[in-house]
Amino acid sequence: MRLAFSEQELAFQQEVREWIAANMPPEVAEESRRSRSSHVSKERLLQWQKKLAGRGWLCPNWPKEYGGPGWTSTQKFIFEMEMARADSPYLSSFSIKMVAPVLMKFGSDAQKKRFLPKIAAAEELWCQGYSEPGSGSDLASLRTKAERQGDHYVVNGQKIWTTNAHFADWIFCLVRTSNEGKRQEGISFLLIDMKTPGITLDPIYLVDGTRTPMRHEVNQVFFTDVKVPVENLVGEENKGWTYAKFLLEFERGGQAFGPRLRKAFRHLQTLSRTQMKEGESLSADPQWREKMAAVEMEIDAIEMNELMFYSSLKTGDAPGNMGSVVKMRGTEVGQKVTELAVEAVGWYGTPFTELRNYDSNVVPVGGEYVDDVSPRYFNTRKTTIYGGSSEVQRNVLAKAMLGL
Repeated sequence: MRLAFSEQELAFQQEVREWIAANMPPEVAEESRRSRSSHVSKERLLQWQKKLAGRGWLCPNWPKEYGGPGWTSTQKFIFEMEMARADSPYLSSFSIKMVAPVLMKFGSDAQKKRFLPKIAAAEELWCQGYSEPGSGSDLASLRTKAERQGDHYVVNGQKIWTTNAHFADWIFCLVRTSNEGKRQEGISFLLIDMKTPGITLDPIYLVDGTRTPMRHEVNQVFFTDVKVPVENLVGEENKGWTYAKFLLEFERGGQAFGPRLRKAFRHLQTLSRTQMKEGESLSADPQWREKMAAVEMEIDAIEMNELMFYSSLKTGDAPGNMGSVVKMRGTEVGQKVTELAVEAVGWYGTPFTELRNYDSNVVPVGGEYVDDVSPRYFNTRKTTIYGGSSEVQRNVLAKAMLGL
């Protein structure tokens, strides 16, 4: 593996950096920077995604035939790196990196024609209906039921931890269509319009302190006699588990952790220089420098794994087990970075709940950049759970790669 960018790749990096600097609205970058997890309001997200769509850069992992830019794995990584550097919010992964690959591989021609152009143009946003109360890591135990009645299904049940459901246009949903045989054999994959009568939402407020309406991230979604056209079934009935596993490979490895971790580490370095310990900058403390060096090496290793992951996608292959490696290590090291940030600011990170909206006019105590440390720490507790917990990922890898 070549560890240095070529001249052409450096030129591409400069092109991306200059375009983002000239086109990213400052209010989008500021809201993203002040967010606990780089999620922003629907207004800001669409504002930025439409600019990227106009440039043809919204869907960097898509093949050209569906509107992707046709980038190499290295170009994709450079793009993610420059987006993180510029404080870009996370794009709609549920739309671009999850449901889209499933539609490309298993969807009907009509579904591809209906949904993919809307995603590529940033005209529709998606959310994911997988987890349920009591059916998280054991996803095969889900109970949301879909009964076939003529030319539609009637869906009843509940989904939980549904990120951005409060502003999504569509939800891709796992539903139970049969109770015969193994639990996995009775699951189907449905596409459901969030405006359909019978769908209701309740926000879930997280421990990071968010309480403002529409600024929360996750929700409960309830389905009461929701009618879904049969043509919104992806693939075959009762084969949804196959499609769900395929999607999870992209969910677990589809987010570039390295660039975001590198950005967070630079933030941590700034904190290290500005926070004091016994009259000296914290960055001068030998024990602290050792901790910083250790986590930086882990970020280096994650970047190498991600480059391998992107390489596996070049020929259109599914990411396979590498997605579990990237997700597990990326989220665990991300938590380490936030833990070090809390350690760096000490008691200045304690009173956080009243300051946390990006547009707050409350002045934080303790210097610049200390006010978002605790919310980010608490928010990232979820990352080693969603998309398959670290414990589940280790079991997946032990079985698939080690034969245990």
